[in-house]
Amino acid sequence: MNAHTGTDGVILITGIMAAGKSTVAQALAERLPRAAHVRGDVFRRMIVSGREEYEPGAGGEAEAQLRLRYGLSAATADAYAAAGFTAVVQDVVLGAELKRYVDLVRTRPLYVVVLAPRPEAVAAREAARGKTGYGEWTVEALDAGLRAETPRIGLWLDSSELTADQTVTELLARLDEAAVA
Repeated sequence: MNAHTGTDGVILITGIMAAGKSTVAQALAERLPRAAHVRGDVFRRMIVSGREEYEPGAGGEAEAQLRLRYGLSAATADAYAAAGFTAVVQDVVLGAELKRYVDLVRTRPLYVVVLAPRPEAVAAREAARGKTGYGEWTVEALDAGLRAETPRIGLWLDSSELTADQTVTELLARLDEAAVA
């Protein structure tokens, strides 16, 4: 992939809730010449009845639905990439699930960008946004899980002091560091 044009491949933007994934993924897709923004949460919301939310300690059906969501977003990203688009995937993919997700995506090159702003920056963003996504999770617990349990795959970016546009600029400048395969 040419880091300046972003003309092929899949870019996964992950991080905890309110880290800026949606905004950064949309801004990145808008900067690229041919891109699709694959929003992982859409696949969760498609389950109309029988949905099990993934909460702390969840297993069984909730975990199965989370993995279904990841499989669907990876397959969608592959389909867009096969059609000549850069697929910019945005979702919360943490812990051991990150390595599993990397294995699900067949397209190469594959880039992983982990947005890792400081917890206090995330808390301020969460307070300012119109939606709430945390449920039983806390910013501190998710951040601790991100930093302690998520493999150091791809580019980890502390976007605490960056706007979404500045984050995209930094991401594009360092895209080679995000390459995982």
